[in-house]
Amino acid sequence: MTSTHPVDQVPPARHLAAFGLQHVLAMYAGAVAVPLIVGGAMNLSPADLAYLITADLLVCGIATLIQCVGFWRFGVRLPIMQGCTFAAVSPMVIIGTDGGGLPAIYGSVIVAGLAIMLLAPVFGKLLRFFPPLVTGTVILIIGVSLLPVAGNWAAGGAGSEDFGAPKNLALAAFVLAVVVGVQRFAPVFLSRIAVLVGIVVGLAVAVPFGFTDFGGVSDADWVGISTPFHFGAPTFEVSAIVAMLVVALVTMTETTGDFIAVGEMTDRKVDARSLSDGLRADGLSTVLGGVFNTFPYTAYAQNVGLVGMTRVRSRWVVAAAGGILVLLGLLPKLGAVVAAIPAPVLGGAGLVMFGTVAASGLRTLAEVDFKGNNNLTVVAVSVAMGVLPVGVPTIYDEFPDWFQTVMHSGISAGCLTAIALNLLFNHLPSKAGSPSIAAKPREEVG
Repeated sequence: MTSTHPVDQVPPARHLAAFGLQHVLAMYAGAVAVPLIVGGAMNLSPADLAYLITADLLVCGIATLIQCVGFWRFGVRLPIMQGCTFAAVSPMVIIGTDGGGLPAIYGSVIVAGLAIMLLAPVFGKLLRFFPPLVTGTVILIIGVSLLPVAGNWAAGGAGSEDFGAPKNLALAAFVLAVVVGVQRFAPVFLSRIAVLVGIVVGLAVAVPFGFTDFGGVSDADWVGISTPFHFGAPTFEVSAIVAMLVVALVTMTETTGDFIAVGEMTDRKVDARSLSDGLRADGLSTVLGGVFNTFPYTAYAQNVGLVGMTRVRSRWVVAAAGGILVLLGLLPKLGAVVAAIPAPVLGGAGLVMFGTVAASGLRTLAEVDFKGNNNLTVVAVSVAMGVLPVGVPTIYDEFPDWFQTVMHSGISAGCLTAIALNLLFNHLPSKAGSPSIAAKPREEVG
């Protein structure tokens, strides 16, 4: 009798709920940030902003269920959380403010989603260009590029009036200490929900110290249904579609890195077919986003770190998180309660999770042979290119929009660099007197 792989095991219901809620809390701030930024730039009314957020949460949940549970050739069937991609924010703000408003955004999102579905099999065939040298580097860059997000949360949230106040950093440090303490000293089940425990304890401490504002909860509706094309029929502007197609290529590259990372962490390696199925699910979810008044979808790297940290590998845990997101999307009052969690609480938990992603990249790189070859150069230059836009966010502001879309994301910039350098050093014929490719370990050549 064959034993069930940990990815396919279904934990008890109470564990599913706790693990699933932990995944939701890990990605919630990122999920609602995209509609807030885009809607805010377009000066939408508070009611329209609230509508965008509930629509986003609903489709986040549906997209996560498609990815984890899967049907036919849709879904990678790994513990992958889906959310709106930040790579699309700048182009969508430009389209929304200067190029046709929300209908033009949704038209370009629908076309991009269809393009991702068509291109998925092509990307599936590129898997051999993602050996441990490339995947380890990309996972490391994902973790490092997410750390400033956690840093901003810990300081109080970007743009907050008390940004960097010692009380914010003290609360974040307290949550970090609770997460580490629970992981080290608590029983196994509690150690696996260390992030959730840290957030709950942090919230309990934050309330009496005045960190929380539950004013938005009373204003939120009990029930909200997102209807197709709420903001009008989509329009199809050529410039908007071209910009969103560039975003589609960037998100497909990032998602491939996330899939491979989770495959490594769960001991279920991603093959060409499952990669294609996962990207096809991304495309379908993006089309649904365009129909149901939200944005392009991708795998969320925040939750990759949570899988690595908790060592809970079941895809049904993340499917439960998808179910919780659907509920939050249908019950705006619940969503408002979650939204009231203070940024420093999320920051303390985020530092552990995102650091775990970076450490997982180092673990993958430990499999790579660095003797007598140029692999160290591949890692060095790729990490440099990946960290550059994170450390200096305005570095590419004078470049064309399409270039900014690709290179402003440290993940896509580092990933493309790693692929190109691996091809240059390990796939092209070697020069006279240099170590031959045949002499290198097979998995490292790609």
